Amino acid sequence: MKVEDIRWDTGEPDQDTEKQEPAAPSDVRRLPHAIVRDFSSQGFGALGDFKEGMSDLKDALEDIKSFGGPEARKKAERLIRSVDEFKPSITMIGQIKAGKTSLVNAMVGMPDLLPADVNPWTSVVTSLHLNAPVMPNGPTASFQLFDQEEWDHLVEKGGRLGELSSRAGADDEVEKVRDQIQQMREKTKARLGRKFELLLGQTHNYKYLDDALMQRYVCMGDDFDDPDMNDPQGQFADITKSADLNIKSPGVPIPLTIRDTPGVNDTFMMREQITINALRTSRICVVVLSATQALNSVDMGLIRLISNVKSREVIIFVNRIDELANPAQAVGEIRESILTTLADNNGPENLTVLFGSAYWANMALLGETADLDPESARALVEYGTAFGETDAEADPAVIWKLSGVPALFDAIGERVAEGEGEEMMRATRRRALNHLQGLQASSAIVSLRLEESELEMVDTPTLLASLDTTDARLLGEMDTALGQLFESYEARIDQAHKRFLDRALESLLEHLETKGENELWQYSPDGLRMLLRSSYQMMRKKAEHVTDAAYASAARAMTETYINMLSIKVDNFAVTPPEVPAFPPPVTLGQTIALDLQTAWWKGWWQRRRGYRTYADEFYKLIEAETAPMIHDMKVTQTSDIRRIALAELQDFLAEQRGILADVTQKSQISLGELQGLFGITAQEERDALFEILFEEFGSEEPEGFEDVSTVTPTRPSRPSRPTRPGP
Repeated sequence: MKVEDIRWDTGEPDQDTEKQEPAAPSDVRRLPHAIVRDFSSQGFGALGDFKEGMSDLKDALEDIKSFGGPEARKKAERLIRSVDEFKPSITMIGQIKAGKTSLVNAMVGMPDLLPADVNPWTSVVTSLHLNAPVMPNGPTASFQLFDQEEWDHLVEKGGRLGELSSRAGADDEVEKVRDQIQQMREKTKARLGRKFELLLGQTHNYKYLDDALMQRYVCMGDDFDDPDMNDPQGQFADITKSADLNIKSPGVPIPLTIRDTPGVNDTFMMREQITINALRTSRICVVVLSATQALNSVDMGLIRLISNVKSREVIIFVNRIDELANPAQAVGEIRESILTTLADNNGPENLTVLFGSAYWANMALLGETADLDPESARALVEYGTAFGETDAEADPAVIWKLSGVPALFDAIGERVAEGEGEEMMRATRRRALNHLQGLQASSAIVSLRLEESELEMVDTPTLLASLDTTDARLLGEMDTALGQLFESYEARIDQAHKRFLDRALESLLEHLETKGENELWQYSPDGLRMLLRSSYQMMRKKAEHVTDAAYASAARAMTETYINMLSIKVDNFAVTPPEVPAFPPPVTLGQTIALDLQTAWWKGWWQRRRGYRTYADEFYKLIEAETAPMIHDMKVTQTSDIRRIALAELQDFLAEQRGILADVTQKSQISLGELQGLFGITAQEERDALFEILFEEFGSEEPEGFEDVSTVTPTRPSRPSRPTRPGP
């Protein structure tokens, strides 16, 4: 069946169409030029090393599976699965026409994957999941359409830009927005017919991916004035919100997600909000600029967004150096200009700035070096000569290197390995150490049972009741501590907001007194953003401290439970607390508000006011209303996310400990015959030797500030040789 042959079952108006999906052919299709040249392995040195570290960790977890019974195996398998499912994400943002989409296509080795000629009002964020595990019946491509509420917000209020225009009194702009929305609405309805309302909110899944499918959802149609259902190009582009594509990329060492966002400057500011949401769920941001435009003060939307992300997690890639007459000479000047612009506009410092050409990269992948544009070819030769590559034009591998994509891969790999990758490894080791501690306690009980020693242990109901009380206390204490922190933080946010409004009013009144009503006045909101950002950073550090202290308290409580439950003391025994999770950055601070708009936007508002008091009162109300969503996000959304993430990690830790303790108590109750082969290694000496090896492999360490409650802490002997791992 061809894509063009798919038809939609619209059903009756009272039927539930939310889960409606299109039929999909069973054949898997390939896009043209898919991975013609495989250069994707170049530049992933850091991720290659990280993958080796992941393999070593998984090998050590396999050792845990080799002894300890079925429950220990299940726990180890869950940890191995969590390592396999680690999938960092990279969000791509950038200027319009900077070649961001072409760069993404080059990065995944598929030059024709994402169309660059998207509809001007299309706001699709496309997530490319490279080498991600997919369920047997899972989709290769999935498209989420805007729901009714999102569509109504665009149509009735003109989206975010319509709200700004209305508040600022920009009547001309409001009318323009309304006209454009009406035009888009009529053409969309004409294209989709009576199915339009039923399609909103749906998710369309396909088991294949090809060029026609991409054009149907994310590429503009050829002629919107003459909608033709037989031509599927751009059929759903206006109402598509997001696309998820699963792609195999053999050269990429680990699973990655690359998110191609629609930019930050579109007609209705829908793209800005979508980009902000994408940044909240990614730890790494790649800002794509054009070498012919670089970065200037006009790109304040980009600067505002990246100012709220850690500088180590931002990479700037200057694309289109193939369009420069002398790229080798120009790159230094462009780099200096970018860093100066960032410094002058309170942007992040010490960013990594890379240079390259998505055009060169895609031509290298296609192997079409002879078809290079003559001007681009001359720039390539000049650039290659500066780096000692005298045969640049003829060798696709050299072109790929000069394109800058390998350097971009390397920078991404370093940040993954040093950032969330290392955090994932530490968290996994800590969880593994706790499983080992439980196994060691179980081993001690097994040894005593086999020696027919008398054990004094609490019964299971008593243990579970004690754990219920402990869990409730620990979760309650942490929630209370965070609540107190957030209460003082919210007060600081309110104070910062009021100080900003008061200073702005004072500036306005001074302007009116000295220059009168005939000269337009503007006031920058950067001061408010800096105050809010500073307050958030202070709160986040305190939240990390509160979370760390709560986790350490939980680990101490679990250690005491072990020791009080057992009639023996296990040497050097201490439960390891979980890793403090990363909290999302306050990227909403980067959204555009009325004060960011150009002077022309304020003329209507300014001209309709008469009298100083009217200016002051209405300005206060305008800016208060305009900044209210940002303040709400800082006070409610950000704190709710921190609370949810921190408590979820503690709940998972307590649930794991409950399972381990239940397993330990079980060892005191099963028959002696079952105990004989429980660990797969019957000799106590062999078990002890393997414990020593595993504790060292998982980096057993006492976290700072953690008080060991065990009474015996002997020095461990030198590392023995690894005993032979038993078979299944």
